[in-house]
Amino acid sequence: MKVLGDLVYTKTHEWVKFEDETTALVGLTDHAQQSLGELVFVNLPEEDDETTAGEVFADVESVKAVSDVYCPVTGVVSEINEELLNAPEKINEAPYEAWFARITDITDKEEFLSPEEYEEFVKNEIE
Repeated sequence: MKVLGDLVYTKTHEWVKFEDETTALVGLTDHAQQSLGELVFVNLPEEDDETTAGEVFADVESVKAVSDVYCPVTGVVSEINEELLNAPEKINEAPYEAWFARITDITDKEEFLSPEEYEEFVKNEIE
């Protein structure tokens, strides 16, 4: 399992990269994509959609199941990674490059885990 040091993480296995105080990229962690298996479809939010921290804003479909993706911040979707719509396997290939959406105008955030806290969380979850 790969965890990057310049990101923060959620207990629902999303990663967040803050570009500044009110803008962030959101994606699925390496652990999440490994657990889900081969991803065959992704359903992303629309640009200008409002998001609420802790609520579903996307979903992914693997050969195993459909899984919700939770938005860790409250804000507005300013951009989606359209490349994923035609190539969801990119999430499996490079989960930390395959961001789902850029969220702007962030007004609220979930409680985040540091890279070390996330590694410990996953380790305890597996045991």
